[in-house]
Amino acid sequence: MSASTPRRWLAAGVSVCAMTALTAACSASSPSDNAAEAKKSVKLVNSTPAATGQLDQATWLMSKEPVSLDLDNDGANSQTDLIMSNVCERLNKLGTDLTLGPGLASEYEWTTPTTLVFTLRDDVTFHSGAPMTADDVVWSMERHRNGDSEGDEFVNVTDIEKTGDHEVTFTLGQSDAVFIESLAGDAGVVYERKALEAQGDDFGTPSGKDACSGPFTLDSWSSGEKVVLTKAEDYWDADKAAKTDELTFKWGSDDAIVNSLVTGSAQGAYLENLASATRLSEGGATTVSQGPDTRVWNLMATERGGLTDPNLRKALSLALDRDGINRAAFAGLGQPWKEPVGSGAWGYERSTFETAYDDLAGSPAKPSADDIAEAKKLVEAAGTTKPIVVASDSTPVRNVLANAVVDAAKKIGLEASITQIPTVQYGDYYSSPEVRQEADLFSDDYFISKNDPVGFYKNGASDSEVQWLLNDPAYDQLVKDGRAALDDGERADIAIEMATMWADQMPWIAAIQSPSTVAMSSEVTGVPASGSYRYYPWAADLGTTGE
Repeated sequence: MSASTPRRWLAAGVSVCAMTALTAACSASSPSDNAAEAKKSVKLVNSTPAATGQLDQATWLMSKEPVSLDLDNDGANSQTDLIMSNVCERLNKLGTDLTLGPGLASEYEWTTPTTLVFTLRDDVTFHSGAPMTADDVVWSMERHRNGDSEGDEFVNVTDIEKTGDHEVTFTLGQSDAVFIESLAGDAGVVYERKALEAQGDDFGTPSGKDACSGPFTLDSWSSGEKVVLTKAEDYWDADKAAKTDELTFKWGSDDAIVNSLVTGSAQGAYLENLASATRLSEGGATTVSQGPDTRVWNLMATERGGLTDPNLRKALSLALDRDGINRAAFAGLGQPWKEPVGSGAWGYERSTFETAYDDLAGSPAKPSADDIAEAKKLVEAAGTTKPIVVASDSTPVRNVLANAVVDAAKKIGLEASITQIPTVQYGDYYSSPEVRQEADLFSDDYFISKNDPVGFYKNGASDSEVQWLLNDPAYDQLVKDGRAALDDGERADIAIEMATMWADQMPWIAAIQSPSTVAMSSEVTGVPASGSYRYYPWAADLGTTGE
């Protein structure tokens, strides 16, 4: 750990450069200087200031159209979550501070180490007006359990049954703290069975409707153009009714998003490209806020052959200029990071995780001469090496990461080159061994729905579908033990041991923590700044800054 310990988050809650006190400095400085000045003056917030007035209509932007609005569909993605988090609700609820609370269930209890009982609220109604029943909950959980998207969350579940009018009981092969957390994500969504089954194959498509209970209803999906939500009439939780009457989602390039926000034709966007934040921070028409998240840009090593030796992966990590990546790809608004999951996962025992993070070695923000020397020793220990191929898809962040790897390799005596893979095919490396044979490293911004490091580090199991090099029975046992530990202190200790083993093998090379970043018109406010927006009904809080 360097003497200047990095802050856990960089900027949040206010306009990055448009704060009155910073206007002069922003106008006279470069974009990177602007971001640096702003980071000194702002602090982390979980949510933007509360809205005080009702909003008739708002347009919200995102990078691309969703593939499906069915959260169990294998094609569901972050755009699906962004929209449907406002329409569908879950047994547990993720708060704006990324902590766990009650949702459609009022409480849960482990009545035995393998028996988990949920007590359901008795006042919930679906958009059809029908009451939520225990039968709906059981059917929904079985749909997730047998689906393409959330089935792995139910790995320890052996039975789900209705045990009372407002009670559902899960029987598990072992206790599982991570499963409870997953029920605040898509694994916990409750559908009205009758409404969903009546739609048949239309559900989740532009021809379908929703079957949910949230503060918004799905009004329409015009393929290739927009998705429209409307405020739910007679929403069961009246105190939390939506402050916006109609919300339209549209999609476009980074430039289109920036231009629409600046001109006022759109009211907000959660930014995937942090560099856009500096362009939206000038002039006072928009604000940019940042909050905690679990999202980290990682370099994911494949089984192709060039990086199967962990010494080579650790050598590249030591030589990687994370600070340079942050400045070049994220306008300085990310954070050089040492592990593959962000600090938004530290939802319990936070000080313990902070200390463990600080103690992690091998992933410097800016490589020193000693780091390069150590990396060269690791390369020597690896013996014969093969040329390394790094994949990119020509998008700005991936290009910067790929070039940084080539530069790091050159510094330590390795040969590396870049191969370009079309964006539409790039993500196939998760599921396709054939695509993984095209490169030794792919990059992605990975996030989890749980506020628990165990929820990420379970991906190091030998049967994982997102890493292909860590195969250790001792680690597999830690995954099992970590899920089973219901005591937070015990689970934190296991999570730290998993993190240490992961760092020793480094199947992924962590690069940049990417805080959740939201840009909005200065006339609206209320939404979370944290990464909770993927599962929390964020748009219900969107309203005006005045009466």
